Amino acid sequence: MHAIFSRFRDSDPEPKGELNHINAYTLLVAVALSAQATDVGVNKATEALFKIADTPQKMLDLGLEGLTEHVKTIGLFRQKANNVMKLSRILVDHYDGVVPSSRAALQSLPGVGRKTANVVLNIWFNYPAQAVDTHIFRFGNRTGVAVGKDVLQVERAIEDHVPVEFQQHAHHWMILHGRYVCKARKPVCANCIIEDLCPFEEKTQ
Repeated sequence: MHAIFSRFRDSDPEPKGELNHINAYTLLVAVALSAQATDVGVNKATEALFKIADTPQKMLDLGLEGLTEHVKTIGLFRQKANNVMKLSRILVDHYDGVVPSSRAALQSLPGVGRKTANVVLNIWFNYPAQAVDTHIFRFGNRTGVAVGKDVLQVERAIEDHVPVEFQQHAHHWMILHGRYVCKARKPVCANCIIEDLCPFEEKTQ
């Protein structure tokens, strides 16, 4: 386990998320919008949006119709737009417009699940939270790094088995590796920096 993450760290010491954001609020919105959508698609939609609505109050001032116009290219955009407006109202009314640093508080917001909360905690608040998406779930089970039948089990496995020194960046290394190398249908094993440490039997040449 230490050898695997040592290689990830040597290859990319400070991995970054691929969702563009300006502050904690825009990160929260971007992650909420990214469910069942690509980061590239979300970034295209939010580029203009975040220039005019980078705080909860500004988003409320923009209004639902204005927001919808910006995010209409994203899947499930109507539901997501409604959630963004609702969570913005709650942030203004109950948190003085500040994104809370508590997982429970974050998860109480409309459209914010555990994965979204963990992304915000990790990226903005530098808390070693593990946001398990499909890439991490696949990578964890395929390599044996974090085995689990559901995302919560995989999250717990990462926390239990990945050495503490790698916890902060673990989910970023796994997401990026799963997205670009350890792909679902045809992993690019020839480009894998941990290929010799991986027990996956159906490796590609």
